[in-house]
Amino acid sequence: MQAGKPILYSYFRSSCSWRVRIALALKSIDYETIPINLIKDGGQQFSEEFQALNPMKQVPALKIDGITIGQSNLSVLKQVGQENQLTWAQKAITSGFNALEQILQSTAGRYCVGDEVSMADLCLVPQVANAERFKVDLTPYPTISRINKTLLALEAFQVSHPCRQPDTPPELRA
Repeated sequence: MQAGKPILYSYFRSSCSWRVRIALALKSIDYETIPINLIKDGGQQFSEEFQALNPMKQVPALKIDGITIGQSNLSVLKQVGQENQLTWAQKAITSGFNALEQILQSTAGRYCVGDEVSMADLCLVPQVANAERFKVDLTPYPTISRINKTLLALEAFQVSHPCRQPDTPPELRA
């Protein structure tokens, strides 16, 4: 590993990890990925080794020059419970997309805010993927769908996609 190279502790399907991967790709920052499987062995984020790195026990964790930054939202799904996840996720995503579709009527250009990729776009694409995963009907959201399609054509969004990560299971690879 080259000195000073950032390390991203990531899970392929984590939307939060995806946002970080997009940002790193947009900035052409070379980094190393260390997969942290959130399901295997009861969740590798709970291992003593990972807890020493990130006491929050969440991905992503980005280590740059000895400093580790972390953030995630899988804990919410765990609190909801397996039997309620689909309904809860559909309701949460639909509520957010109803508001966002209206907001985009006054802010959207090629992307969420005009014609330059912004943080809003880095959040949009993983959330649309979550919507697809949780079977949310995207028909009522034509602006969101158009922007998502435009963003997915960009290299940074393609190389960071969950289906192209080192820890993506073979059956989910592109």
